[in-house]
Order: sequence, then structure tokens, then C-alpha cells
Amino acid sequence: MTRLCVILGDGIGQEVVPTAIRVLERLLPDLQIVEAEAGWGCFERHGQSVPEETLQRMRECGAGLFGAVSSPSKQVEGYRSAILTLRQCLELNVNLRPVRSWPQVSSRADVDLLILRENSEGLYIGREHMQSADLAVAERHISRQASEHIAQRAAEVAGLRASRRITLVHKANVLPLTCGLFRDSCRQVLATAGLNNIVDERLVDVAALQLVESPDNFDLLVTTNLFGDILSDLASHWSGGLGMAPSLNWGQGIALAEPVHGSAPDIAGTGKANPLAAILSSALLLRYHWRAAALADQLESAVERLLAEVSITEMGCETTQRIEQELLRRL
Repeated sequence: MTRLCVILGDGIGQEVVPTAIRVLERLLPDLQIVEAEAGWGCFERHGQSVPEETLQRMRECGAGLFGAVSSPSKQVEGYRSAILTLRQCLELNVNLRPVRSWPQVSSRADVDLLILRENSEGLYIGREHMQSADLAVAERHISRQASEHIAQRAAEVAGLRASRRITLVHKANVLPLTCGLFRDSCRQVLATAGLNNIVDERLVDVAALQLVESPDNFDLLVTTNLFGDILSDLASHWSGGLGMAPSLNWGQGIALAEPVHGSAPDIAGTGKANPLAAILSSALLLRYHWRAAALADQLESAVERLLAEVSITEMGCETTQRIEQELLRRL
């Protein structure tokens, strides 16, 4: 029996995740759903964005699907981002973000890259303080252990993808200690894995430019937390934007799939939400966590056929329901 912890979250998460579950159930008839809470609405109800019970259910299931979270853009006493809490408490230390061309929604047909982002450190540790009334300070942490861990995952993924190139992205010319430690630790692990001949480097600003100019030249990118957050959002343009962007928060024996699009409160409840990012996130669970590559291929191929044959932009207020119907018809 395959167990999945389902966290609807906020906004359109409550609409796209049930669709993704029904699609997964077609592929995994023995799927057992365990429900849990997290997000801004959860904080408003319980005073916690992620209750301990949710963390426990995630640990027991070993796999989860998280919908979306609404977060305030200013500090709220006692509130900590739900997804950051889940990542750090569950040691989901690697974030996996694929970017590929899809029919009709992509402006070019030759993009197929994957961004591996360190998911637990950098500026996202949340250590900020006011040094004076006019000076705010944030800490950036980079450890050898976390850098080696993401490099080990990169070696694993490179084998699964038969990668032709691994690109380390950093800013060691300005941050020689933190970015230097990241780069050197990754290089050592990849060299030990026998991959040194396909490893190269890019400064983050150059990588951003080249992802715009020639995304087809990239295969597997490995980078730090903030850089990966920005570059993966930028690169998602080539796969149809954030509304089509899946991700997987990946730990040791535990993983949490998460569409990147956010809670989209402006369309919540209208039926217009595109569930494909959530569905493709579940495909990442199939491929990388449950090791069911054939089922992941089947699901992604069905999405490709759907996009080639149906115009999502014309669905309007029936988008969520129509995509589910059309996709199930193709599975």
C-alpha cells in the first residue's frame, strides 16, 4: 500500500490537489490518503502554520503533496512560512525543479533541464535582526555537509537522466567563503562519483542571462537556496510559467511534492485554476521517491498529449474540471 499525506493549504491548493489525487489514484489504485493541515489559514485557526500532528503524519507516510500557501508580506508575530517549516523540520534538503517544453504553452520546443536547489540553508534560515534603527542584517549559512548532500543527489539524478552536463551555479567571485565552500564541496563529490568530465560552473548572473538566451544548452543545474529559487522561477517561462511549474522537496526516505504557483487568491473558487503543476509534481513523487519511472512517464506523456490536443486558455471557469477529465481520458 502506498501512503500519501495530503495538505491542501490555502487558496487554489484546495482545488488543484484533489484533482492531482484523483489522477494519482488512477495510476496507484492502492493509494491511501492521509489528510493534514498547514498554511496561513491553519495559522489563523490554530496559531501554528504547521502543527506537530502534520509533521508526524508526513513522517509516517514518507510522502506528501502540498497545495499552496498564502503568506503575509510583512512580519506577523508567531508566524513562520509553512513550506519553509516543512522543509526544515522534515529535513527536505534538496528541491528539484524540472523545466521542459510543452506543446502550445512553450515558446520553444528544445528545453529539458532540471534545477537542483539546496533547500535548507542560505538566507532562508530566517536569521535576521535590526543592528540599529537604520540597519537590518541577515545571515547566510552554507555548510559542507549540505553542499555535499546536494552534490550526491545531483550525481544520482545525473545517472537517472543520463545527463550530458552538470552546471554548478554560484557567486564565488563576490562571496568566496560561502559560495566557494559550496562549489568546492560539490566538485569534490562529483569528481569522486566519476562525473568531473561533465561538470562546469557559471556565476549566477551569467547563468540567468544564458537561461534566457539559450536554455537548451543546460541540462542539470546545481545551486544554493536563494539562487535556485530565482533561477527556477525564471526558467519556468520556458515550460509555460509558474502555473505549469512542479517541484519536489526531497529528503532521505521522505519527499513532499509542491506546485510552485502559490495560492492565487484572485482566482480561488472560480474553477479557473490549472491543476497541471500539482499533477506534474505528483509525477516527481512517482519518479524520484516511489521509483515508479514507468508510471511517471505514463503521466507526463498523457499531459503532453493533452496539451497538444486541447487549448487550456479556452477553458475559462471549467479549467480545473476539464483538465482532470481530459487527462483521465488519456491515461
